[in-house]
Amino acid sequence: MVDENHEEMSKIYEDSFKDVKEGDIVKGTVIGITAKDLVIDIGYKSEGVISFEEFNDPKSIKIGDVLDVLIEAKENDEGMVVLSKRKAERMQVWEKIIAERKEGDMVQGRVTKKVKGGLTVDIGVEAFLPASQVFLKGFGNLNQLLGQVLNFVIVKINKPRKNIVVSRKDAIVRERDAAKGKMMEELKPGQLIPGVVKNITDFGAFINVAPGVDGLLHITDMSWGRISHPSELVAVGDKIEVMLLSLDKTTGKLSLGLKQKTPNPWEQVVTKYPVGSRVKGKVVNLVPYGAFVELEKGIEGLVHISEFSWTKRIGHPSEVLAIGDMIEAVVLNIDKDSQKIALGIKQTEMNPWTEVAGKYPVGTPVKGKVRSFIDYGAFIELEEGIDGLLHNTDISWTRKINHPSEVLKKGQKIDAVVLSVDADNRKLALGMKQLVADPWPEFVAKFQPGTVTEGAITKITNFGLFIELAPDLEGLAHISELPTETTGKLEEMYKVGDKANVKVLRVDDAERRIALSLKA
Repeated sequence: MVDENHEEMSKIYEDSFKDVKEGDIVKGTVIGITAKDLVIDIGYKSEGVISFEEFNDPKSIKIGDVLDVLIEAKENDEGMVVLSKRKAERMQVWEKIIAERKEGDMVQGRVTKKVKGGLTVDIGVEAFLPASQVFLKGFGNLNQLLGQVLNFVIVKINKPRKNIVVSRKDAIVRERDAAKGKMMEELKPGQLIPGVVKNITDFGAFINVAPGVDGLLHITDMSWGRISHPSELVAVGDKIEVMLLSLDKTTGKLSLGLKQKTPNPWEQVVTKYPVGSRVKGKVVNLVPYGAFVELEKGIEGLVHISEFSWTKRIGHPSEVLAIGDMIEAVVLNIDKDSQKIALGIKQTEMNPWTEVAGKYPVGTPVKGKVRSFIDYGAFIELEEGIDGLLHNTDISWTRKINHPSEVLKKGQKIDAVVLSVDADNRKLALGMKQLVADPWPEFVAKFQPGTVTEGAITKITNFGLFIELAPDLEGLAHISELPTETTGKLEEMYKVGDKANVKVLRVDDAERRIALSLKA
Protein backbone atom coordinates (compact mmCIF):
# COMPACT_ATOMS: atom_id res chain seq x y z
CA MET A 1 0.00 0.00 0.00
CA VAL A 2 2.87 2.37 0.87
CA ASP A 3 4.58 1.51 -2.40
CA GLU A 4 1.42 2.26 -4.30
CA ASN A 5 1.08 5.67 -2.58
CA HIS A 6 4.72 6.51 -3.26
CA GLU A 7 4.39 5.64 -6.90
CA GLU A 8 1.20 7.65 -7.14
CA MET A 9 2.81 10.72 -5.55
CA SER A 10 5.85 10.36 -7.81
CA LYS A 11 3.62 10.26 -10.84
CA ILE A 12 1.80 13.41 -9.68
CA TYR A 13 5.16 15.22 -9.24
CA GLU A 14 6.37 14.08 -12.64
CA ASP A 15 3.13 15.13 -14.32
CA SER A 16 3.29 18.56 -12.71
CA PHE A 17 6.97 19.01 -13.72
CA LYS A 18 6.87 17.58 -17.21
CA ASP A 19 6.14 21.02 -18.74
CA VAL A 20 9.11 22.58 -16.95
CA LYS A 21 12.36 22.58 -18.94
CA GLU A 22 15.96 23.41 -18.34
CA GLY A 23 16.48 27.20 -18.36
CA ASP A 24 13.11 27.89 -16.79
CA ILE A 25 12.76 29.94 -13.65
CA VAL A 26 10.62 28.41 -10.91
CA LYS A 27 9.96 29.12 -7.28
CA GLY A 28 11.66 26.93 -4.68
CA THR A 29 11.49 26.64 -0.93
CA VAL A 30 14.55 26.19 1.26
CA ILE A 31 14.06 22.88 3.09
CA GLY A 32 17.59 22.19 4.16
CA ILE A 33 21.00 23.75 4.75
CA THR A 34 24.23 21.79 4.50
CA ALA A 35 27.84 22.84 5.00
CA LYS A 36 28.11 24.25 1.48
CA ASP A 37 24.67 24.08 -0.15
CA LEU A 38 21.05 24.95 0.24
CA VAL A 39 18.52 22.20 -0.41
CA ILE A 40 15.56 23.53 -2.38
CA ASP A 41 12.15 21.97 -2.92
CA ILE A 42 10.80 22.95 -6.34
CA GLY A 43 7.92 20.45 -6.35
CA TYR A 44 9.84 17.78 -8.26
CA LYS A 45 10.42 14.21 -7.17
CA SER A 46 14.01 15.22 -6.42
CA GLU A 47 15.16 18.27 -4.51
CA GLY A 48 17.54 20.80 -5.98
CA VAL A 49 20.76 22.25 -4.59
CA ILE A 50 22.34 25.70 -4.80
CA SER A 51 25.92 26.45 -3.74
CA PHE A 52 26.54 29.07 -1.06
CA GLU A 53 28.88 30.76 -3.59
CA GLU A 54 25.84 32.19 -5.37
CA PHE A 55 24.85 34.24 -2.36
CA ASN A 56 26.47 37.41 -1.10
CA ASP A 57 25.31 36.62 2.45
CA PRO A 58 24.38 32.92 2.68
CA LYS A 59 23.97 33.16 6.47
CA SER A 60 20.91 35.35 5.97
CA ILE A 61 19.06 32.45 4.28
CA LYS A 62 16.81 30.35 6.55
CA ILE A 63 14.54 27.33 6.25
CA GLY A 64 11.24 28.23 4.59
CA ASP A 65 12.57 31.08 2.44
CA VAL A 66 11.09 31.08 -1.07
CA LEU A 67 13.52 31.85 -3.88
CA ASP A 68 13.38 32.27 -7.64
CA VAL A 69 15.76 29.72 -9.14
CA LEU A 70 16.77 28.67 -12.64
CA ILE A 71 16.79 24.99 -13.59
CA GLU A 72 20.20 24.23 -15.07
CA ALA A 73 19.70 20.48 -15.24
CA LYS A 74 16.79 18.24 -14.12
CA GLU A 75 19.11 15.69 -12.56
CA ASN A 76 22.79 15.38 -11.75
CA ASP A 77 24.89 12.33 -10.98
CA GLU A 78 23.44 12.25 -7.48
CA GLY A 79 19.86 12.46 -8.75
CA MET A 80 19.47 16.08 -7.62
CA VAL A 81 18.05 18.96 -9.71
CA VAL A 82 20.80 21.48 -10.49
CA LEU A 83 19.60 25.00 -9.68
CA SER A 84 21.07 28.54 -9.86
CA LYS A 85 19.90 31.56 -7.94
CA ARG A 86 22.38 33.90 -9.67
CA LYS A 87 21.39 32.87 -13.18
CA ALA A 88 17.77 33.27 -12.29
CA GLU A 89 18.39 36.80 -11.16
CA ARG A 90 20.35 37.56 -14.33
CA MET A 91 17.61 36.05 -16.42
CA GLN A 92 15.04 38.19 -14.65
CA VAL A 93 17.17 41.27 -15.09
CA TRP A 94 17.62 40.48 -18.76
CA GLU A 95 13.87 40.09 -19.22
CA LYS A 96 13.32 43.35 -17.35
CA ILE A 97 15.87 45.15 -19.46
CA ILE A 98 14.35 43.80 -22.66
CA ALA A 99 10.92 44.89 -21.46
CA GLU A 100 11.94 48.32 -20.23
CA ARG A 101 14.87 49.31 -22.45
CA LYS A 102 15.43 49.68 -26.16
CA GLU A 103 18.26 50.62 -28.48
CA GLY A 104 19.15 54.29 -28.02
CA ASP A 105 18.27 54.38 -24.31
CA MET A 106 20.72 55.72 -21.73
CA VAL A 107 21.72 53.30 -18.95
CA GLN A 108 24.15 53.37 -16.05
CA GLY A 109 26.71 50.66 -15.49
CA ARG A 110 30.02 49.72 -13.92
CA VAL A 111 33.04 48.89 -16.07
CA THR A 112 34.08 45.44 -14.82
CA LYS A 113 36.93 44.15 -16.94
CA LYS A 114 38.99 44.51 -20.05
CA VAL A 115 38.37 42.00 -22.84
CA LYS A 116 39.48 41.56 -26.41
CA GLY A 117 38.28 44.55 -28.43
CA GLY A 118 36.96 46.58 -25.52
CA LEU A 119 35.45 46.37 -22.03
CA THR A 120 32.58 44.63 -20.29
CA VAL A 121 30.03 46.71 -18.43
CA ASP A 122 27.60 45.53 -15.78
CA ILE A 123 24.26 47.21 -16.43
CA GLY A 124 22.38 44.50 -14.53
CA VAL A 125 23.51 42.09 -17.21
CA GLU A 126 26.87 41.97 -18.89
CA ALA A 127 27.18 44.32 -21.87
CA PHE A 128 30.02 44.85 -24.30
CA LEU A 129 31.68 48.26 -24.77
CA PRO A 130 33.81 48.32 -27.96
CA ALA A 131 37.10 50.22 -27.68
CA SER A 132 35.99 52.46 -30.56
CA GLN A 133 33.01 53.60 -28.50
CA VAL A 134 34.89 54.58 -25.35
CA PHE A 135 36.39 58.00 -26.17
CA LEU A 136 35.18 60.93 -28.24
CA LYS A 137 38.42 61.09 -30.20
CA GLY A 138 40.98 58.37 -30.80
CA PHE A 139 41.83 55.55 -28.41
CA GLY A 140 42.84 56.26 -24.84
CA ASN A 141 43.85 54.12 -21.88
CA LEU A 142 41.01 51.63 -21.30
CA ASN A 143 42.39 50.58 -17.91
CA GLN A 144 41.59 53.98 -16.43
CA LEU A 145 37.86 53.23 -16.76
CA LEU A 146 37.92 49.95 -14.80
CA GLY A 147 35.65 50.09 -11.77
CA GLN A 148 34.05 53.41 -12.79
CA VAL A 149 30.27 53.83 -12.82
CA LEU A 150 29.33 55.73 -15.95
CA ASN A 151 26.47 56.43 -18.31
CA PHE A 152 26.19 54.49 -21.57
CA VAL A 153 23.89 54.39 -24.59
CA ILE A 154 22.51 51.04 -25.75
CA VAL A 155 23.45 50.78 -29.42
CA LYS A 156 22.55 47.11 -30.09
CA ILE A 157 20.40 44.42 -28.43
CA ASN A 158 20.68 40.85 -29.74
CA LYS A 159 17.82 38.97 -28.06
CA PRO A 160 18.59 35.44 -29.34
CA ARG A 161 22.19 35.71 -28.12
CA LYS A 162 21.28 37.74 -25.06
CA ASN A 163 23.95 40.21 -26.07
CA ILE A 164 23.98 44.03 -25.52
CA VAL A 165 26.45 46.51 -27.03
CA VAL A 166 26.80 49.94 -25.41
CA SER A 167 28.62 53.19 -26.24
CA ARG A 168 30.30 55.59 -23.85
CA LYS A 169 31.07 58.01 -26.69
CA ASP A 170 27.41 58.48 -27.55
CA ALA A 171 26.61 59.04 -23.88
CA ILE A 172 29.30 61.74 -23.63
CA VAL A 173 27.81 63.52 -26.64
CA ARG A 174 24.34 63.39 -25.11
CA GLU A 175 25.58 64.60 -21.74
CA ARG A 176 27.46 67.42 -23.40
CA ASP A 177 24.46 68.42 -25.51
CA ALA A 178 22.19 68.29 -22.48
CA ALA A 179 24.60 70.43 -20.47
CA LYS A 180 24.93 72.83 -23.39
CA GLY A 181 21.17 73.09 -23.77
CA LYS A 182 20.70 73.71 -20.06
CA MET A 183 23.43 76.32 -20.05
CA MET A 184 21.99 78.07 -23.10
CA GLU A 185 18.69 78.38 -21.27
CA GLU A 186 20.34 79.81 -18.18
CA LEU A 187 22.69 82.27 -19.92
CA LYS A 188 21.67 85.91 -20.21
CA PRO A 189 23.47 88.76 -22.06
CA GLY A 190 25.54 90.85 -19.68
CA GLN A 191 26.33 87.84 -17.48
CA LEU A 192 29.93 87.24 -16.38
CA ILE A 193 31.08 83.67 -16.96
CA PRO A 194 34.41 81.90 -16.39
CA GLY A 195 36.16 80.19 -19.26
CA VAL A 196 39.42 78.81 -20.61
CA VAL A 197 41.17 80.03 -23.75
CA LYS A 198 40.88 77.11 -26.17
CA ASN A 199 42.24 78.54 -29.42
CA ILE A 200 43.66 81.82 -30.78
CA THR A 201 43.22 83.18 -34.31
CA ASP A 202 44.09 86.47 -36.02
CA PHE A 203 40.55 87.76 -35.44
CA GLY A 204 40.06 86.67 -31.82
CA ALA A 205 40.08 83.80 -29.33
CA PHE A 206 37.69 80.90 -28.73
CA ILE A 207 36.78 80.51 -25.07
CA ASN A 208 35.46 77.24 -23.61
CA VAL A 209 32.81 78.18 -21.03
CA ALA A 210 31.31 74.70 -20.46
CA PRO A 211 31.78 71.15 -21.80
CA GLY A 212 31.10 71.42 -25.51
CA VAL A 213 30.26 75.14 -25.28
CA ASP A 214 32.69 77.61 -26.90
CA GLY A 215 32.27 81.33 -27.50
CA LEU A 216 34.14 83.83 -29.66
CA LEU A 217 36.01 86.68 -28.02
CA HIS A 218 36.58 88.97 -31.02
CA ILE A 219 39.74 91.07 -31.09
CA THR A 220 37.63 94.25 -31.13
CA ASP A 221 35.99 93.19 -27.84
CA MET A 222 39.26 92.46 -26.02
CA SER A 223 40.42 95.96 -25.16
CA TRP A 224 39.19 99.53 -25.40
CA GLY A 225 42.65 100.29 -26.76
CA ARG A 226 44.31 99.10 -29.95
CA ILE A 227 45.89 95.65 -30.13
CA SER A 228 47.50 94.06 -33.17
CA HIS A 229 46.89 90.41 -32.27
CA PRO A 230 44.86 88.54 -29.60
CA SER A 231 48.04 86.87 -28.34
CA GLU A 232 49.05 90.24 -26.85
CA LEU A 233 46.38 89.73 -24.17
CA VAL A 234 45.62 85.99 -23.85
CA ALA A 235 47.32 82.62 -24.30
CA VAL A 236 45.92 79.13 -24.84
CA GLY A 237 45.04 77.61 -21.47
CA ASP A 238 44.48 80.95 -19.70
CA LYS A 239 41.55 81.02 -17.28
CA ILE A 240 39.64 84.25 -17.80
CA GLU A 241 36.30 85.79 -16.94
CA VAL A 242 34.34 87.18 -19.87
CA MET A 243 31.01 88.91 -20.38
CA LEU A 244 28.32 87.33 -22.53
CA LEU A 245 27.44 89.91 -25.19
CA SER A 246 24.94 87.89 -27.20
CA LEU A 247 23.85 84.30 -27.84
CA ASP A 248 21.97 82.51 -30.59
CA LYS A 249 20.06 79.60 -29.06
CA THR A 250 19.34 78.19 -32.51
CA THR A 251 22.96 77.92 -33.63
CA GLY A 252 24.54 77.81 -30.16
CA LYS A 253 26.91 80.68 -30.99
CA LEU A 254 28.13 82.88 -28.15
CA SER A 255 29.68 86.34 -28.52
CA LEU A 256 31.95 87.25 -25.62
CA GLY A 257 33.64 90.43 -24.44
CA LEU A 258 36.54 91.30 -22.18
CA LYS A 259 36.71 95.08 -22.45
CA GLN A 260 33.01 95.35 -21.48
CA LYS A 261 33.95 94.38 -17.91
CA THR A 262 35.34 97.89 -17.44
CA PRO A 263 33.74 101.28 -18.22
CA ASN A 264 34.26 102.67 -21.71
CA PRO A 265 36.94 105.38 -21.31
CA TRP A 266 35.61 107.12 -24.43
CA GLU A 267 32.46 108.15 -22.56
CA GLN A 268 34.41 110.88 -20.73
CA VAL A 269 36.91 111.72 -23.48
CA VAL A 270 35.32 115.03 -24.54
CA THR A 271 35.36 116.31 -20.97
CA LYS A 272 38.77 114.90 -20.14
CA TYR A 273 40.52 115.97 -23.36
CA PRO A 274 38.74 119.09 -24.69
CA VAL A 275 39.70 120.45 -28.12
CA GLY A 276 42.61 122.85 -27.77
CA SER A 277 43.98 121.31 -24.58
CA ARG A 278 47.58 120.15 -24.26
CA VAL A 279 48.10 116.48 -23.51
CA LYS A 280 50.99 114.10 -22.94
CA GLY A 281 51.17 110.56 -24.27
CA LYS A 282 53.34 107.69 -25.41
CA VAL A 283 54.00 106.83 -29.06
CA VAL A 284 52.68 103.27 -29.53
CA ASN A 285 52.71 102.89 -33.32
CA LEU A 286 54.17 104.55 -36.41
CA VAL A 287 52.54 104.37 -39.83
CA PRO A 288 53.43 106.18 -43.07
CA TYR A 289 50.70 108.76 -42.50
CA GLY A 290 51.38 109.53 -38.84
CA ALA A 291 51.88 108.36 -35.26
CA PHE A 292 49.43 106.84 -32.76
CA VAL A 293 49.81 108.23 -29.25
CA GLU A 294 48.36 106.54 -26.15
CA LEU A 295 46.91 109.13 -23.78
CA GLU A 296 45.68 106.47 -21.32
CA LYS A 297 44.78 102.80 -21.42
CA GLY A 298 42.19 102.44 -24.18
CA ILE A 299 42.52 106.02 -25.49
CA GLU A 300 44.75 106.74 -28.47
CA GLY A 301 45.05 109.76 -30.73
CA LEU A 302 46.59 110.17 -34.18
CA VAL A 303 49.18 112.81 -35.02
CA HIS A 304 48.95 113.11 -38.79
CA ILE A 305 52.28 113.61 -40.54
CA SER A 306 51.08 117.04 -41.69
CA GLU A 307 50.73 118.09 -38.03
CA PHE A 308 54.33 117.31 -37.03
CA SER A 309 56.00 120.61 -37.96
CA TRP A 310 55.16 124.05 -39.29
CA THR A 311 58.30 124.23 -41.35
CA LYS A 312 60.10 120.89 -41.71
CA ARG A 313 59.18 118.57 -44.56
CA ILE A 314 58.86 115.08 -43.05
CA GLY A 315 58.75 112.01 -45.27
CA HIS A 316 57.99 109.47 -42.52
CA PRO A 317 57.13 109.83 -38.80
CA SER A 318 60.15 107.68 -37.89
CA GLU A 319 62.38 110.61 -38.94
CA VAL A 320 61.40 112.47 -35.76
CA LEU A 321 59.67 109.93 -33.46
CA ALA A 322 60.24 106.39 -32.13
CA ILE A 323 57.87 103.95 -30.47
CA GLY A 324 57.95 104.55 -26.72
CA ASP A 325 58.68 108.29 -26.96
CA MET A 326 56.76 110.50 -24.55
CA ILE A 327 55.48 113.59 -26.37
CA GLU A 328 53.31 116.65 -25.83
CA ALA A 329 50.54 117.48 -28.30
CA VAL A 330 47.42 119.58 -28.72
CA VAL A 331 43.93 118.08 -29.19
CA LEU A 332 42.69 119.24 -32.61
CA ASN A 333 39.46 117.27 -32.98
CA ILE A 334 37.43 114.50 -31.26
CA ASP A 335 35.04 112.03 -32.92
CA LYS A 336 33.56 110.20 -29.96
CA ASP A 337 31.30 107.94 -32.04
CA SER A 338 34.19 106.72 -34.20
CA GLN A 339 36.55 106.80 -31.20
CA LYS A 340 39.09 109.03 -32.93
CA ILE A 341 41.19 111.88 -31.60
CA ALA A 342 43.24 114.13 -33.90
CA LEU A 343 46.40 115.50 -32.30
CA GLY A 344 49.01 118.02 -33.41
CA ILE A 345 52.62 118.43 -32.33
CA LYS A 346 53.39 121.59 -34.27
CA GLN A 347 50.56 123.38 -32.45
CA THR A 348 52.69 123.32 -29.29
CA GLU A 349 55.02 125.84 -31.00
CA MET A 350 54.58 129.28 -32.59
CA ASN A 351 53.37 129.16 -36.20
CA PRO A 352 56.04 130.99 -38.23
CA TRP A 353 53.45 131.75 -40.91
CA THR A 354 51.81 134.21 -38.52
CA GLU A 355 54.91 136.42 -39.04
CA VAL A 356 55.16 135.93 -42.79
CA ALA A 357 52.78 138.77 -43.73
CA GLY A 358 54.84 141.21 -41.69
CA LYS A 359 58.17 139.83 -42.80
CA TYR A 360 57.31 139.50 -46.52
CA PRO A 361 54.74 142.18 -47.42
CA VAL A 362 53.45 142.36 -50.99
CA GLY A 363 56.00 143.99 -53.28
CA THR A 364 59.03 142.95 -51.22
CA PRO A 365 62.04 141.81 -53.33
CA VAL A 366 63.32 138.45 -52.05
CA LYS A 367 66.03 135.93 -52.80
CA GLY A 368 65.35 132.20 -52.76
CA LYS A 369 66.41 128.78 -53.92
CA VAL A 370 64.49 126.61 -56.39
CA ARG A 371 63.37 123.64 -54.27
CA SER A 372 61.01 121.66 -56.51
CA PHE A 373 58.98 121.76 -59.72
CA ILE A 374 55.33 121.15 -60.51
CA ASP A 375 53.76 121.36 -63.99
CA TYR A 376 52.52 124.89 -63.52
CA GLY A 377 55.40 126.40 -61.53
CA ALA A 378 58.27 126.09 -59.08
CA PHE A 379 58.49 126.25 -55.27
CA ILE A 380 61.08 128.74 -54.09
CA GLU A 381 62.45 128.36 -50.55
CA LEU A 382 62.85 131.74 -48.85
CA GLU A 383 63.83 130.24 -45.46
CA GLU A 384 63.39 126.88 -43.77
CA GLY A 385 59.73 125.93 -43.97
CA ILE A 386 58.68 129.05 -45.91
CA ASP A 387 58.18 128.41 -49.62
CA GLY A 388 56.67 130.63 -52.26
CA LEU A 389 55.09 129.50 -55.54
CA LEU A 390 56.50 130.97 -58.72
CA HIS A 391 53.85 130.35 -61.39
CA ASN A 392 54.91 129.73 -64.99
CA THR A 393 52.99 132.84 -66.09
CA ASP A 394 55.00 134.98 -63.65
CA ILE A 395 58.42 133.96 -64.94
CA SER A 396 58.46 135.98 -68.19
CA TRP A 397 56.40 138.84 -69.67
CA THR A 398 56.65 137.60 -73.20
CA ARG A 399 57.91 134.03 -73.33
CA LYS A 400 55.38 131.17 -73.18
CA ILE A 401 56.69 128.65 -70.62
CA ASN A 402 55.16 125.17 -70.54
CA HIS A 403 57.28 123.85 -67.65
CA PRO A 404 59.53 125.75 -65.19
CA SER A 405 62.45 123.46 -65.97
CA GLU A 406 62.70 125.21 -69.35
CA VAL A 407 64.28 128.22 -67.62
CA LEU A 408 65.12 127.10 -64.04
CA LYS A 409 67.19 124.42 -62.33
CA LYS A 410 66.71 122.82 -58.90
CA GLY A 411 69.00 124.46 -56.36
CA GLN A 412 69.34 127.62 -58.49
CA LYS A 413 69.25 130.91 -56.57
CA ILE A 414 66.93 133.51 -58.02
CA ASP A 415 65.54 136.97 -57.35
CA ALA A 416 61.79 137.46 -57.13
CA VAL A 417 59.13 139.72 -55.70
CA VAL A 418 56.24 138.89 -53.32
CA LEU A 419 52.90 139.06 -55.16
CA SER A 420 50.50 137.86 -52.41
CA VAL A 421 50.50 136.32 -48.92
CA ASP A 422 47.86 133.97 -47.39
CA ALA A 423 49.18 133.11 -43.91
CA ASP A 424 46.07 131.14 -42.91
CA ASN A 425 46.47 128.73 -45.82
CA ARG A 426 50.28 129.00 -45.77
CA LYS A 427 50.54 130.27 -49.34
CA LEU A 428 52.90 132.87 -50.75
CA ALA A 429 52.98 133.85 -54.45
CA LEU A 430 56.18 135.08 -56.12
CA GLY A 431 57.01 136.64 -59.47
CA MET A 432 60.20 137.04 -61.49
CA LYS A 433 58.94 139.07 -64.40
CA GLN A 434 57.66 141.75 -62.03
CA LEU A 435 61.28 142.71 -61.25
CA VAL A 436 61.55 144.36 -64.70
CA ALA A 437 59.30 146.57 -66.77
CA ASP A 438 56.93 144.91 -69.19
CA PRO A 439 58.69 145.05 -72.59
CA TRP A 440 55.59 144.11 -74.60
CA PRO A 441 54.48 147.62 -75.52
CA GLU A 442 57.97 148.30 -76.87
CA PHE A 443 57.92 145.05 -78.85
CA VAL A 444 54.51 145.87 -80.30
CA ALA A 445 55.77 149.23 -81.48
CA LYS A 446 58.89 147.70 -83.02
CA PHE A 447 57.30 144.71 -84.76
CA GLN A 448 54.26 146.09 -86.50
CA PRO A 449 52.50 143.90 -89.14
CA GLY A 450 54.51 143.99 -92.39
CA THR A 451 57.83 144.37 -90.60
CA VAL A 452 60.61 142.18 -92.06
CA THR A 453 63.32 141.10 -89.64
CA GLU A 454 65.77 138.32 -88.89
CA GLY A 455 65.35 135.79 -86.06
CA ALA A 456 66.76 132.50 -84.77
CA ILE A 457 64.76 129.25 -84.75
CA THR A 458 64.22 128.20 -81.09
CA LYS A 459 61.76 125.32 -81.42
CA ILE A 460 60.54 123.03 -84.21
CA THR A 461 57.04 121.50 -83.95
CA ASN A 462 54.78 119.59 -86.31
CA PHE A 463 52.68 122.74 -86.83
CA GLY A 464 55.47 125.27 -87.40
CA LEU A 465 58.59 127.07 -86.21
CA PHE A 466 59.12 129.26 -83.15
CA ILE A 467 61.49 132.11 -83.95
CA GLU A 468 63.15 134.48 -81.45
CA LEU A 469 62.78 138.08 -82.61
CA ALA A 470 64.35 139.63 -79.48
CA PRO A 471 65.39 138.37 -76.04
CA ASP A 472 62.31 136.63 -74.49
CA LEU A 473 60.19 137.43 -77.53
CA GLU A 474 59.13 134.66 -79.87
CA GLY A 475 56.82 134.49 -82.84
CA LEU A 476 55.25 131.50 -84.58
CA ALA A 477 55.64 130.78 -88.27
CA HIS A 478 52.80 128.37 -88.94
CA ILE A 479 53.50 125.51 -91.37
CA SER A 480 51.10 127.20 -93.81
CA GLU A 481 53.45 130.21 -93.82
CA LEU A 482 56.55 128.23 -94.72
CA PRO A 483 57.92 128.03 -98.30
CA THR A 484 55.89 125.66 -100.54
CA GLU A 485 58.99 123.55 -101.24
CA THR A 486 58.89 122.42 -97.58
CA THR A 487 57.37 118.96 -98.11
CA GLY A 488 59.21 116.64 -95.70
CA LYS A 489 59.48 116.74 -91.93
CA LEU A 490 60.40 120.16 -90.63
CA GLU A 491 63.28 118.65 -88.61
CA GLU A 492 64.85 117.61 -91.93
CA MET A 493 64.50 121.09 -93.40
CA TYR A 494 65.40 123.29 -90.40
CA LYS A 495 67.67 123.22 -87.38
CA VAL A 496 67.36 124.98 -83.99
CA GLY A 497 69.65 128.02 -84.09
CA ASP A 498 69.28 128.59 -87.83
CA LYS A 499 68.77 132.18 -88.84
CA ALA A 500 65.68 133.05 -90.89
CA ASN A 501 64.24 136.18 -92.49
CA VAL A 502 60.60 136.56 -91.46
CA LYS A 503 57.72 138.91 -91.99
CA VAL A 504 55.35 139.96 -89.16
CA LEU A 505 51.78 139.06 -90.19
CA ARG A 506 49.73 139.78 -87.05
CA VAL A 507 50.20 140.91 -83.42
CA ASP A 508 47.67 139.59 -80.84
CA ASP A 509 47.93 142.12 -78.04
CA ALA A 510 45.56 140.25 -75.69
CA GLU A 511 47.28 136.85 -76.02
CA ARG A 512 50.71 138.39 -76.60
CA ARG A 513 51.28 136.36 -79.73
CA ILE A 514 53.04 137.30 -82.97
CA ALA A 515 52.32 135.48 -86.23
CA LEU A 516 55.23 135.25 -88.72
CA SER A 517 55.76 134.14 -92.30
CA LEU A 518 58.84 132.74 -94.05
CA LYS A 519 57.31 132.95 -97.50
CA ALA A 520 59.13 135.24 -99.91
